[in-house]
Amino acid sequence: MSTADIAPDSADRTDFEDADRGLVAGPAKPRITAEDGHLVWDFEATAFLRGDCPDTAHPSLWRQSQLCARAGLYEVTDGVYQLRGFDLSNMTLIEGERGVVVVDPLVSEECAAEGLALYRAHRGDRPVTAVLFTHSHIDHFGGTLGVIGPDDDVPIVAPEGFMEHSVAENVYAGTAMLRRGVYHTGAELEPGPRGLIGVGLGFTASRGRAGLLRPTVEITRTGQEEHLDGVLFRFQLTPDTEAPSELNFHLPQRRALCMAENATHNLHNILTLRGALVRDARVWSRCLTEAIDLFAADSDVVFASHHWPTWGTERLTTFLSEQRDLYGYLHDQTLRLLNQGHTGIEIAELIELPPRLANAWHARGYYGSVSHNVKAIYQRYMGWYDGHPASLWEHPPTASAERYVACMGGLDQVLAKARSYLDAGDLRFAAQLLKHATFAAPDDTRAKELLAETFERLGHGAECGTWRNNYLMAARELRTGVRPTPITAGSMAAALSVEQVFDSLAIRVNGPKAWDHSLTVLWRFTDLDRTYRTSLRNGVLVHRPAADGPADLTLVLTEPQLMGLLTGHGLDGIDHTGDPTVLTTLMSVLDEPDPGFAIVTP
Repeated sequence: MSTADIAPDSADRTDFEDADRGLVAGPAKPRITAEDGHLVWDFEATAFLRGDCPDTAHPSLWRQSQLCARAGLYEVTDGVYQLRGFDLSNMTLIEGERGVVVVDPLVSEECAAEGLALYRAHRGDRPVTAVLFTHSHIDHFGGTLGVIGPDDDVPIVAPEGFMEHSVAENVYAGTAMLRRGVYHTGAELEPGPRGLIGVGLGFTASRGRAGLLRPTVEITRTGQEEHLDGVLFRFQLTPDTEAPSELNFHLPQRRALCMAENATHNLHNILTLRGALVRDARVWSRCLTEAIDLFAADSDVVFASHHWPTWGTERLTTFLSEQRDLYGYLHDQTLRLLNQGHTGIEIAELIELPPRLANAWHARGYYGSVSHNVKAIYQRYMGWYDGHPASLWEHPPTASAERYVACMGGLDQVLAKARSYLDAGDLRFAAQLLKHATFAAPDDTRAKELLAETFERLGHGAECGTWRNNYLMAARELRTGVRPTPITAGSMAAALSVEQVFDSLAIRVNGPKAWDHSLTVLWRFTDLDRTYRTSLRNGVLVHRPAADGPADLTLVLTEPQLMGLLTGHGLDGIDHTGDPTVLTTLMSVLDEPDPGFAIVTP
């Protein structure tokens, strides 16, 4: 029998026992709302998951979603608590001598604040004495301002490179990632058996205000130790694993190990469907081996920033070992097959997991998948080009679609053929044909509705939560059109360094509009005691530290005034010499990102 047909034991309730263990209290109220009244998080939205699996959901994904729907304050071990089910991620609270260390404060300030309030209601009004970010994804730092204020004097701990990669993902490519992230998390789907049932890693992302404060303590090496509020933390630096900047930590006094997002109860992503840097499965596997060697024997519980803990030294060692083998196997087998001449798409159809991994619930593809992870590993080593010269210079989607439809005898013939494949159960090829139909004739409602039906059926059969959400979001948009992205980066801009602000301006320069402009601005920051020179030439905005020198415009300002200038306050209160119209020229060549760009239509 093929291992693709193997499924874990449906009678095994161990995960449910672990997910329920240590419950202190459920949420204090059914919903979390923002100051303006809009809904940020609805605890009752998952109530339908208490029922039996319907025919519109994969039974394995339904089971995973039931586990992720548990919400409340949980005790992990003595002095270690978690808020689970308050957002896509978990917030961990580690009690110290004077207060509590907060680890990974969720996506939204509102959810983080509500979670902290529930903790304090049951554990006392302890102050937050430190904040720790395990890695550079927004669901692990976005709610920071819900647990501390911008002027609070507490250490903020993060792995080396945290700010660089947080900004690269959430600011530089933030608009595109947030737009695709709506598909990824199913943010616009109605919760229920036909719509949103979860993302595999959690239910979905909250819709509150996300912000960021700069770290003050950097973890730069494995073995580094820090005492936070009297608690000893031993760190393992794990760059290029689940995030380009990430760490695990061990609490030797509590015999507890936090694996951040490097070992969770599913197969994770080597490349997310929302977009990201391709992760290194080889390094990921080796970091899990290192974590086992460093910490497993001295741990009684392993927990993470998603899902539920695993207790017992033997059990957690087995869990980590199988997670390690999962990423190592996918990496090594992809390389074996690509060196035999197979392309990424071909390898994704060929690879099967070993029976032991195929039988492990925590190795199922609820968030990542074997299929798209294999393609990502291929991409990391071989790039986008599959080696066939016909792939070098293909027409873009609309031009290709028009030609394919013409070759197949016109739109009516394509729709008829697509319907025949759909009726025969070949949903994959029906979707390929109908993609061409909708791009060749974007106003034809027949093509869009047939493709929506195809996507809906694909979504209802998907075990991977992110696949389901992508399919169902596409069906929704084909029927109702694009809505603006409901998630924003909020107050993240306030945490950017001056260099990162200039970088974010550079990627907005409209090259053709800027070709004929040549200008230089000198920026003297009195609060930083630093000066920068920016120059615009050949459509490129270049910035560098500089001494005084000639410039078309010289500005004397503070770092907060820079943000005010760029958000419409102009030169009010800023000393300047030279030609102020230079700034107007610079701003005139900056494009605004489009948070509602089309995905399933041209």
